[in-house]
Amino acid sequence: MLYYAAVFLVIALVGALLGFTGIAAGAVEIAKILFFIFIVLFVISLVMGLVQRK
Repeated sequence: MLYYAAVFLVIALVGALLGFTGIAAGAVEIAKILFFIFIVLFVISLVMGLVQRK
């Protein structure tokens, strides 16, 4: 999932460089959403791993 967030970030950067502001803004929003979902899933798996060790 972090890979897809990075891909959308690169798409946003290329779109911004080429002047496609609408596409860049959309790609940035998708990248942010995917990044935050990744962070939440990472924290959940980290907590579950710590709970299962005890």
